[in-house]
Amino acid sequence: MPLIAEEISISKRTVETGGVRVHKTVREDVQMIDEPIIREHLEVERVEVNQFVETAPAVRYEGDVMIVPVLEEVVVTQKRLLLREEVRLVKRREEISNAQEVTLRREEITLEKIDTENIEPGAPER
Repeated sequence: MPLIAEEISISKRTVETGGVRVHKTVREDVQMIDEPIIREHLEVERVEVNQFVETAPAVRYEGDVMIVPVLEEVVVTQKRLLLREEVRLVKRREEISNAQEVTLRREEITLEKIDTENIEPGAPER
């Protein structure tokens, strides 16, 4: 009596059903910016005092002005401190407009769907 048996064979294959083509574009836009620049400088003013003092005065401030005492020892019948002058340092602040052209880049992407039904088998892709 002959025996009969059925066998099944299962396999997988990749089938391309579509695709996407990506295009990236870089755009440049020129824009003007106006950012203020702050610049500081010192003015030096020398003021003669010529007064005798008992002790050396400390550096002091009067508003925005820093006053630096300059001393000298002089010989009299006794030694005393003579405040010869004060150096006044004034800090000034000025704001200057500074307009500049700046190039800004922006990327844009467009997607193109590729339909494989219209692609011939073996045809090279673009």
